[in-house]
Formats: sequence, C-alpha cells, structure tokens
Amino acid sequence: MKKGQIWEGIVKEVDFPNKGIVEVTETLENGEVREHRVIVKNAIKGQTVRFGINKARKGKYEGRLLEVLKPSELETRTGACAGFGQCGGCSYQALSYEEQLNMKALQVEKLLRAVCPDLPFEGIVGSPNEWEYRNKMEFTFGDEYKDGPLALGMHKKGSFHDIVTTKDCKIVHKDYGIILDTVLQYFTERNISFHHRMTHEGYLRHLLVRRAVKTGELLISVVTTTQEMVPLQPLVETLLSLPLEGKIVGILHVKNDSLADVVQSDETEVLYGQDYFYEELLGLKFKISTFSFFQTNSLGAEVLYTTAREFMNSDGTDAAKGKVVFDLYSGTGTIAQMMAPAAKKVIGVEIIEEAVVAARENAKLNGLDNCEFIAGDVLKMLDTIEERPDFLVLDPPRDGIHPKALKKIIDYGVDQIVYISCKPTSLARDLETFQECGYEVKRVKCVDMFPQTVHVETVVLLSHE
Repeated sequence: MKKGQIWEGIVKEVDFPNKGIVEVTETLENGEVREHRVIVKNAIKGQTVRFGINKARKGKYEGRLLEVLKPSELETRTGACAGFGQCGGCSYQALSYEEQLNMKALQVEKLLRAVCPDLPFEGIVGSPNEWEYRNKMEFTFGDEYKDGPLALGMHKKGSFHDIVTTKDCKIVHKDYGIILDTVLQYFTERNISFHHRMTHEGYLRHLLVRRAVKTGELLISVVTTTQEMVPLQPLVETLLSLPLEGKIVGILHVKNDSLADVVQSDETEVLYGQDYFYEELLGLKFKISTFSFFQTNSLGAEVLYTTAREFMNSDGTDAAKGKVVFDLYSGTGTIAQMMAPAAKKVIGVEIIEEAVVAARENAKLNGLDNCEFIAGDVLKMLDTIEERPDFLVLDPPRDGIHPKALKKIIDYGVDQIVYISCKPTSLARDLETFQECGYEVKRVKCVDMFPQTVHVETVVLLSHE
C-alpha cells in the first residue's frame, strides 16, 4: 500500500475524534495477501467509502475521504442544513441524536478504559437543545470558488480557501442567519473585497455574532483590515432595523491587520451601543465581550457544571464548604463563582488576561468577594501562590495539562480533584499519570455540549486516599 493509491472499503468502527477505521486487503504481484488497517477521518461506521492514501509509514496508513459510495444504516435522516456535506462543521447531522450520543459515549469509554480498565463510566448526558444551541459563531468572508461571488460562512470541508455561505445554519438561532444575510448583501452591493489569505490583500475578514440564550442580547462584530475605508454606519442602521427575536446591544468594527488567519483585534471601534453583553448561568450573571472565553452552549454549560458540582459532592457533603479551592484554567470564572458561596476562598488561574478581567468583573457583579483571579500560565503561577488548596478543579485547554504543571498539581496531595476535559485523548494521557501517582478514578460521565459534531466534554472525579 503506497501513498497516492485509491482504495474502497467499509468503515468498521470510529475512534475519537471521528477516525473511521477501514480494513482493506491488498494482493501483491507475487500473490502475497496483506491486511491493512487505514484511518479515514470524517467517516461514519457502516459507510462504504472511497479514499486516497495520504500517509503511509511503518505499516500505519491514513486516507483522505474522497467519496461516500454507500451511506451507513445509521444515517437515518437527511442533513437539516442546506450546507451539510459541504460545510466542515457538523459531521453527524445525518445520525439521530440518540445515535450521536451513543457513538460519543462508546468512543470515550473505549479510550479511557485503555488506561483505566475498571473505569466507573456513567454514560453520557445530552444537550438540552439539539439545535440552535451555540451562543457564538465566527463566520469568514471569502468566495465559494476561485474568483466567485462574495461568500460569508464556514470553510468548505477539506479546503483552506473556499467558503460556504451558511445563512441557514441550524446549530445557531435563526437571528444569526438574518444578520449574516444582511451583512453579506451590504458588502456585495458595494463590491467590497475580502482578505485573501495568501496575498494578504483585501478588506473583509470575519463576522462575529454572539447571542445570549437567557437574555437574548446580541453583540455583532465586523472584522476587517485597514486597507480600505468603507462606510459602516448605513450597515449599523440596517442591522438595527432587522426583525430579530433578540436585542442588539452592541455593533463593533474590529480592525485586524495580522498576517495570520486569526480572529483578533488591533483596534476596536464601537459603532453602536456597548462592547459586551450579559448571559446567565445557574443563577449567576456574566458580562461577556467579543473575545471573552465562554462556553458556547449556555444551556449545555449548565448541565456540565451541574454534573461537576454533583461529582464534587459525591459523598453527600459540599466539597467546597469552608475550604480553599483552586480553579485552574478558570476562563471567565464560571466554576469558581459556582463554588464560592460555600468555599472559604476560591483562586482561579487563567492565561488569557481578558478572561481574568471578565472573571473579576463577574464575581463583583454576582456579589462574591472571596474569589481571586490570577492572570498567567498555570505552570508558572502555582509557584507564586502562598495558599495551598484543599480541593482542585481542572478545566484545561484541548491539549490537556503540561507535564510539569501536572506534577505540581499532584504534589499538592489534595484528597479530591474534578477534571473537566474537552478532549478525551488528552484526558486519557493525564489520567494515566494521576493513577501512577496514587489517584483513583471514582466517577466518569460525558456531557454533550456540541450536538451534530464530533466533540464531547468529559467530567472525572479523582480521589487520593
């Protein structure tokens, strides 16, 4: 089996994250028969697929999905979104939600059981909303094909350049589609250029829309370069006149001349209203800006944090009561504030300074005076904190915990740790280290925050006797 060859086969199983396993038989010229196991991403169990080998090394093979020749029996519904199949976002739309949950649970259980054979796995909890659950969307300007008309939406599956206009995206509220269509029409009529990722020329880069589920407040940000001078006030007036269910509280012009294809701000101008909105979770109020980290599924976040709180109180007592709690990788401080009413003190550490500023504001907003939030890398900041924790909550980024930081965390020797993970492969690696250092995995449960996609959150309770 060589790189560049085209093969066909049936997807036997799918490992996290969306790694289809295809078994094929190769007959060599001398008659020798060889069995190969090929990883084909973005495939679904039971599909007959056509794929090209793009990696072949030391008996390990990866293939790029070229075509689904026959759908899986699990694909019982057509994609709800017109962009399904082209947009690279929602891989699982054709599966029933029950099957999506089942698939994710099996993938995580298999992955974690490899490092913890006696895994106390408690299954998966679904998102309260299967559709219209996201509170944030980053749309990209571009064209659907080279030199084609202006497009605004998501990257086409498998393409760095092409953009699929996704004005009927079903994982966001319909207000998003109305706003997207309006913005696209405004710039199309004026023949405004988009920023080309290779030449670094052009004006339009991204459209960011954030909408609170509980309050209905909307924050709209148009991200451009400074290469042109385009009047935006008529767009503001048009947006404010739209028949939306939510309420626009801010419209921003974010200027970004970075050569990298990243969504960031060199300078932000408030065109209307304010540069933040409010969302509510579990009775707490949160002030969120354009680039603030906040769980993208508000109602799902309530399930996630309720599950984490349940794990914390597994022995029937409030684990945080009267204790010093460290919330590491704390984001905007949601977990810290959830634990603060019972705790003696909660200390949150987060590397993104803007998130720390927001966490401090939110704690004040919620009348919590026993929360301290520190901006910096967990690895470095742990050496600067005089207090020692009685309880730890970990919610690291996708790559998990840095090995040196993990050692410092384990050296605290706390009796219990709640670990919230958005990437099971990183979680598996870290759990192996925890177990080697005397921690026992007591409870594991998945929470689906991202219906229609391959992603899933996992909550783990670790105990040290």
